[in-house]
Amino acid sequence: MKVYLTNLNESWIVDRLREEWYKNNSSISTELIKNSDVIWIVAPWLWKNIKKRNLKNKRVVCSIYHLEDSDFEPKQVKDFHKRDKFIDAYHVISLKTKEELSKLTDKNIIYIPFWSDSKIWYEINDKDRLKRKYSLPLNSYIIGSFQRDTEGSDLRSPKLIKGPDRLVKIIEAKSKGIDNLLVLLTGKRRQYLIKELESLNIKYKYFEMINTEQLNELYNCLDLYIVSSRKEGGPQAIIECALSKTPIISTDVGVASEFLHSNSLFNMDNFQNAVPDTEYAFKKASSYAIPYGFKEYIDMFNSIVLD
Repeated sequence: MKVYLTNLNESWIVDRLREEWYKNNSSISTELIKNSDVIWIVAPWLWKNIKKRNLKNKRVVCSIYHLEDSDFEPKQVKDFHKRDKFIDAYHVISLKTKEELSKLTDKNIIYIPFWSDSKIWYEINDKDRLKRKYSLPLNSYIIGSFQRDTEGSDLRSPKLIKGPDRLVKIIEAKSKGIDNLLVLLTGKRRQYLIKELESLNIKYKYFEMINTEQLNELYNCLDLYIVSSRKEGGPQAIIECALSKTPIISTDVGVASEFLHSNSLFNMDNFQNAVPDTEYAFKKASSYAIPYGFKEYIDMFNSIVLD
C-alpha cells in the first residue's frame, strides 16, 4: 500500500503534518500520485487540483476539519456532492465534525485526532529562565493566545469563529483581579486583539514570526492558555498545550471535549469557573503522540484499500 498526500503550501498546520507523515511513514508513502493506492486529500478544496482519472482509479480519503452554517446552503451542498462522488471515506479530527458531516453524506466517516510530536511539544521545568530569555517579567501572570484573530487581508475585523471578541472580554475580566497580568501573542494577523488590549491598557508582548522550538518555549512561559473559539476543527493548540503541560481552558469546540477535562471547558457565562487539568490533558494527548498517533491512520488506509 502506498499513500499520497495532497500538497497545500499555505504555512498551515496541515503542511507541518504532511511533512511529519512522510518523514515517519516513508515505507507506505509516495510523493508521486501515479504510484499511490490511496490519495489523501488533506484539505477538501484541493480535490479540484487532482486529475479526475486519478480520483476515479484510486481510493480517496478526504479530511474535513469543521463545517460552518454556510456549508449547508444549497450552493455549498451542491459543490460538496460534486466532490463526494469521488470520495471513498472521510476523515475527521473531532466527533463534532463527524456528527455534522453525517448530515451531508452516507460515506464512511472515520474519526482520528491528529498526531503530535512529543519531541517538539514538551514540558520545560524552568519557567524563570524562559521568561528571562523572552524578556518577560518574572512576577507576571501570563495568558497566551497563539492563533490569528482577523479576517483574511482585513486586519481590523475580528474573525468571529475564532472568538477574539470573547477573548478580550475574558482577559478584561481576569485583569481586574490580577495586577501583574500580561498577554502573550504569537502569529500573524493579531491586529484586532492588539488594538483591543491597548484600548483597555492591558500589557502584552507580541512575537509575530517564531519557529516551533520557540513556540514550545513560549507555551512553557504561560500560566494559562485560552481557546475562546465559536467553531474549530482542532485547534491543534489544545494538543500542543496538553503535551507541554500548559494550563488550558477552552470553549467546547473541536477536539476540546476529547482532550480536556469537563472542568476545563467553559462558555461565556461560566468562564471564571473553568479550571485547567494538565495531567488529564497530557494523558489524553500522549496516546496520539508520535509514533502512536500514526497507527489508526495506517489502519484506516489499509481498510480502505482492502474494502
